[in-house]
Amino acid sequence: MLLAIEQGNTNSMFAIHDGERWVAQWRTATEPNRTADEYGVWLAQLMTMAGLPHECLDACIIASVVPQSVFNLRNLSRRYLNVEPLVIGENVELGINVRTSKPSEVGADRLVNAVGAQILYSGPLIIIDSGTATTLDVVAADGGFEGGVIAPGIHLSVEALHAAAAKLPRVALKRPDRIVGNDTVSAMQSGVFWGYIGLIEGMIARIKAEYGQPMTVVATGGVASLFHDATDAIDHFDPDLTIRGLLELHNRNTGKG
Repeated sequence: MLLAIEQGNTNSMFAIHDGERWVAQWRTATEPNRTADEYGVWLAQLMTMAGLPHECLDACIIASVVPQSVFNLRNLSRRYLNVEPLVIGENVELGINVRTSKPSEVGADRLVNAVGAQILYSGPLIIIDSGTATTLDVVAADGGFEGGVIAPGIHLSVEALHAAAAKLPRVALKRPDRIVGNDTVSAMQSGVFWGYIGLIEGMIARIKAEYGQPMTVVATGGVASLFHDATDAIDHFDPDLTIRGLLELHNRNTGKG
């Protein structure tokens, strides 16, 4: 079975694929200093609870945007799975062209999303991934990664309001009932939520105008589930985009694709 690890700045996802389907998925807060042994104990407990024998894992692929964590994740695979992992950006052939001026600077998650999207959707594409940062990436019709936009994530906006303004509280992220709030909390929620929708819609329109041809818009990431049905600018919400890309890259690099 394959252990796929996708690590963002805020959360990390561990998923297991048995060759036919995903049989388990778990999320944990990203902690750059967590050791391989700590990961091993945590993962073994979850697998036991799911009824999965630890020895069933015989492959591992890692996509991380936290460089200081890769060493420990690699050791997790070596020490507890007895397998050398595939690491996006190090020993993995993507099978797509990265048409940026500095390909080595493109985040692993963005590249994996591009691979995952081209499997199901015909390009050109705009891929929106909402996490700590919000990215809007362009994938050409031939699957090539052409660059994109990086903006602060919606949670950062909420925290920035609370941290920088003495009288503004920390608010829950939700879709407000009205645009115009009648108290401080509802006004903040409206500004953050609908302001974020405005950012998404505006950037999609500008990217399409610059690209000059029809494009399909695919959204992924935990926050995207809150806003994808609040705008017609998003064509598809795909929560499995990243793990689909990881599975495809594993298959391509092990001769199974």
